[in-house]
Amino acid sequence: MKAFRNQQVPRRFDSIEQEAYLSLWRTYDRLRALEDDLFAQWDLTAQQYNVLRLLKSEQPEPLPTLSLVAKLVSRAPDVTRMLDKLERRKLIARSKRKIDRRTVFINITTAGLSLLEEISGPLRDCHEMQLGHLTGAELKTLVQLLHTVRQPHEPPGSPWR
Repeated sequence: MKAFRNQQVPRRFDSIEQEAYLSLWRTYDRLRALEDDLFAQWDLTAQQYNVLRLLKSEQPEPLPTLSLVAKLVSRAPDVTRMLDKLERRKLIARSKRKIDRRTVFINITTAGLSLLEEISGPLRDCHEMQLGHLTGAELKTLVQLLHTVRQPHEPPGSPWR
């Protein structure tokens, strides 16, 4: 018995910060897998869905591309290609104004709004499956803790601040 007590037990993590970070990452991976399966039914990615959701919230006003990028939940390495795909599917429309032809504005189309409506029920069910086992108070605490964690890392003017 003494030999067992004196053995070094390997640590799984180098620090509590590492454990917390890897726990966040694992949680994201598990929750994201459920969402990816859902969006695949509509040949969408979570990022594409987020673009449509953000454009709907700005209706009827178009949103400049740079403003859209700033509001995304996560960075998108190739926003132009993502917007191209949504435009080919006629879910968004791009336009330029005569005053400043360099700025591209984006609007969600009727087809994009219809797709969001079609997804809304199954997405609510997905979120229920992801987080429905938590109480309302636990969810509020989780949201506040996550806000506190990311706060020092948000750029000035971020809508996530």
